[in-house]
Amino acid sequence: MKIVVQVRLMPTPEVASALECTLHTANDAANWLSGQAHERGETSRKALQGFAYLDLKERGLSAQPALHVLRKVADAYSTLKANIRAGNLGKPGSKRRRKAEAKPITFRGDAAQPYDDRCLSWQVDEQTVSIWTTSGRIRGVRFACSEQARKLLAEHRKGESDLAHRDGMWFLIATCEVPEAERYEPDGFIGVDLGIANIATTSTGYRAAGRGLDRHRKRQLGLRAKLQKKRTESAKRLLKARARKEARHAANVNHIISKKIVTEAERTSKGVALEDLGGIRQRVRLRKPQRVTLHSWAFAQLGQFLEYKARRAGVPLVYVDPAYTSQQCAECHHIEKANRVDQAHFICRGCGVVAHADRNASHVIAYRGETVWIAGRESRVPAPHNGVSGRRSQSSSQLGVTSRPGPLGLGSS
Repeated sequence: MKIVVQVRLMPTPEVASALECTLHTANDAANWLSGQAHERGETSRKALQGFAYLDLKERGLSAQPALHVLRKVADAYSTLKANIRAGNLGKPGSKRRRKAEAKPITFRGDAAQPYDDRCLSWQVDEQTVSIWTTSGRIRGVRFACSEQARKLLAEHRKGESDLAHRDGMWFLIATCEVPEAERYEPDGFIGVDLGIANIATTSTGYRAAGRGLDRHRKRQLGLRAKLQKKRTESAKRLLKARARKEARHAANVNHIISKKIVTEAERTSKGVALEDLGGIRQRVRLRKPQRVTLHSWAFAQLGQFLEYKARRAGVPLVYVDPAYTSQQCAECHHIEKANRVDQAHFICRGCGVVAHADRNASHVIAYRGETVWIAGRESRVPAPHNGVSGRRSQSSSQLGVTSRPGPLGLGSS
């Protein structure tokens, strides 16, 4: 599995100037190439290399950086086409879609630039790098990182690294290939109900309340509004210093929550079951005051953190259908809209059970997670001895379980 490690470069003023010039040169070349690609209607990497490679080298790029610019532009257009096909930019003829298709893709002057091992070499023990710039190869550029990050770089770094300039600081973002732990057979599942009032509620009793994070977001929103209203130079400096502070805080909270859940699952030999909430922002309709809260909800990030931590620990993780998890009773599985009395209370109209709504939903998710796992795993039943292959029993077909090859290559249920 891939882990991203970010280290901060500590360049001298001369080196920082060379790095800045390199980024601007690469992104100016990318903008020129993007305009040519849009004008010609040719956006594949092969087509771009055919007519633009020599021109890119004339613009101050050596062979490998020129190829990286070609790929960056081609990948940007591939992403645009994928978003159009998926409908993320609206229906055909919509204003947003016409605007995206009518002009070439542009890159910021300080947008990140990829480097491979021919342009960038790491000396992890000395904590320095040797990096290509338009002014030539610069060696001995120091970087700072934690001991854990340094160990990951030394043992698992593989592939490209990105040079990024952000808030006056220089960073290298490296990719590390970390081996996954072997997944164990889970003894049940921990259901995780994601929400806004409670960020995460598990079927084991853990609940991460969202009040603290909500207060932090409201405070940051008020501070930004107050500083933007002043429009003074000092206010602008403070706004710049506070940039992304809310996002960093939310990411830290999600790291803490995901680590607790995965650690508990590993300790009890259980799996983790999550709702598949993809596209929820497009499906849900809310009043205007509630939209900021919905679009600030970092549920996808929490899901990603849970997924990669689970893979590193060997904890099985499954996604389940989120439909009616808030209306289904975890005891008798009766589904009714009236079961959900309000945000916090659940009263089943079928069996009369009373529970916290999020806690009930987490048990429903745990039940669905175990069902998904059983339906998808390879059968442990011995292969039949009568020579019949590919036959399923009635019970397994009713459960929707697909036959998989047994240990001898014969079909088993």
